[in-house]
Amino acid sequence: MEKDGVRLPEYSVLMSVYKGERPEFLKECIDSMLGQTFASDDFVLVCDGPLTKELDSVISEYEQKHECFRVLRLPQNMGVGHCANEGLKMCRNEYIVKMDSDDIALPERCELSMYMMAKHPGVDMLGAYISEFDSDTGEEIAVRKTPAGDSAIRKYARRRNPFNNPTLVYKKSWVEKIGGYTTVRRCEDYDFVVRMLAAGAVGRNIPKVLVRYRVNGGNYDRRRNWANTRSFIAVRWKIYRSGFSGLWDFTVTTAAQLVMFLLPSSLTGRFYKKLLR
Repeated sequence: MEKDGVRLPEYSVLMSVYKGERPEFLKECIDSMLGQTFASDDFVLVCDGPLTKELDSVISEYEQKHECFRVLRLPQNMGVGHCANEGLKMCRNEYIVKMDSDDIALPERCELSMYMMAKHPGVDMLGAYISEFDSDTGEEIAVRKTPAGDSAIRKYARRRNPFNNPTLVYKKSWVEKIGGYTTVRRCEDYDFVVRMLAAGAVGRNIPKVLVRYRVNGGNYDRRRNWANTRSFIAVRWKIYRSGFSGLWDFTVTTAAQLVMFLLPSSLTGRFYKKLLR
């Protein structure tokens, strides 16, 4: 496909799903990626351990209807990072478009992303804005914006992930260069992005909403549980020890995460929106 005289490169879609996902959300997500204005010829779905019969039924339907849709089933739940590494081995193209199994991509997401990557071949990792919406009502909640250029992305990354993970596009060769994702069970996306930037990968964000991000009460509960909090601190400590961020960056973000952990559930969402987004 060409856009404004620019030939768009082929890309692979990489997703993972686990047994806790709702079948209707997975179906809506897959449909949004298969219905892109610039469609992929390679869609890899990694099943993170055994799934429910309902999820298996949804996946089987797509396997039968779409030749590009390929499934890798892992025998047990291994986590997002491990799934990404295994899925990357199957991906046929240099450009990888990541997607979460319950979000919704806007129709032009991949066309605009590949156009940007083609026009700027020096960019190794690309993201965009997301629009958060209430999973129950469909109501739009907020737009999560991210810094545009590489310099601003690097500065932002000292404290927070400068990319909205469901919008991420990157070059497979760069991921292979850094050894893939690590085995951390939480905050693996932030850890991955910082390791890419630290190795010299050039980042950029499109200042436009390209993905609708599903939000419910469980999102905030996951952010404030102790396992997530401990992993959050461990990853940021690792980033600080690597020299990518400073001690003050580590202190500020850790303090904010601990405050959120200690807050009552009724205040968690408000605190997150004001200070952590």
